Amino acid sequence: MHRTHGLLAACLWIAWTLTPAKANATAAELQFARQTHRQETGFLNRTLVLNKAAYHFQVYLPEDWRSNDHKRWPVILFLHGRGERGADGMWQTQIGLPQAVRDHPERWPFIIVMPQCPQARYWTDPGMMAMAIAALDQETAEFHADPARTYLTGLSLGGYGAWELARLRPQRWAAIAIAAGGVFWSYAPERWRDSATLPAQYARALGRTPVWLFHGGDDHIVPPRQSDLMFDAFKASGGHIRLWVYQGLKHDCWTRAFNEPDLPRWLLAHRRLRGEEPPPLAERLMIPLHPPALRLTPAQLESFTGEYYDAHGQPAVTLFLQGEQLYQKNVYGEIAELAAESPSILFYPNGSSITRITAERDPQGRVLALVLRDDRHEERWDRRRPPNNKE
Repeated sequence: MHRTHGLLAACLWIAWTLTPAKANATAAELQFARQTHRQETGFLNRTLVLNKAAYHFQVYLPEDWRSNDHKRWPVILFLHGRGERGADGMWQTQIGLPQAVRDHPERWPFIIVMPQCPQARYWTDPGMMAMAIAALDQETAEFHADPARTYLTGLSLGGYGAWELARLRPQRWAAIAIAAGGVFWSYAPERWRDSATLPAQYARALGRTPVWLFHGGDDHIVPPRQSDLMFDAFKASGGHIRLWVYQGLKHDCWTRAFNEPDLPRWLLAHRRLRGEEPPPLAERLMIPLHPPALRLTPAQLESFTGEYYDAHGQPAVTLFLQGEQLYQKNVYGEIAELAAESPSILFYPNGSSITRITAERDPQGRVLALVLRDDRHEERWDRRRPPNNKE
């Protein structure tokens, strides 16, 4: 009897000591399960099977997208350019709208469908347009996108395709944005014979569907005349069109275009509602690459010169004068010309159109620091001597 009690006590002690471990293991397993089934957002790999052919592509889901909230999300169909064709399903996410989303996801609260055109095919091929629409339909159904807020974008070769999808399915789109595109395809030069009548066909088909075109003023691959002709046709027919021509930009105007903060807001301002349409609009703007340079006095230019250090006391840049021109030299020996937008703001006339350098001054007007800002970050450089190093 005594032996039985001892065995029972031993079993109870073993069970008592193992129970917390078992409970902890269960909690860990539950936590792992939660992480495993966490809602996926961002850029996701997708596959579409159409006419027994498989096409790999990408869809982007904003971080706030949820499968169980039944919220209707705006959706964009994005068509890439000639250089992003392939079968990997991912190369088309490197430039244009996908790049802008990576830089500023807070600006783009959209589901974005990004099909990929195979090599040796064009977006204007009927089969490729069918594939793009099938991808849009598939993702619209799965991720409960809003049919009234369905938008169309494309660049270069994808701009050709976007114009075709716009003409063939005009009731599908709440608004359209095209960069460096047109309706006179480089692989079908005979279409230029109909330059007097072809743009009007698209204008008639789209009516007052809002269209925003972007083009580089120095584009030699898809000439800006393509967008000019479309603008003239929409204006003549009472359509709703904007054309922004970027002075000094060549074919790649899409980086600047999709980086425009107003573009996503403009898209969201339009819905496809029965019986409603926007008023006629014809806006054509020449957008300078840089502001006009302000001519500063030698003393004003001299006030910027000197050595500047980052927050860790490490050399950042040196500003120096050569004649009457101000230059910047970085720690790698690279030299860039600087120009003045105002007495305290500098820009790079041969570089980024976005970046600005602002001087911080003391009450006497002496420059204490420079602050470099672009659309993604801010960096401060102090004008001071580096920390004393022990010999």
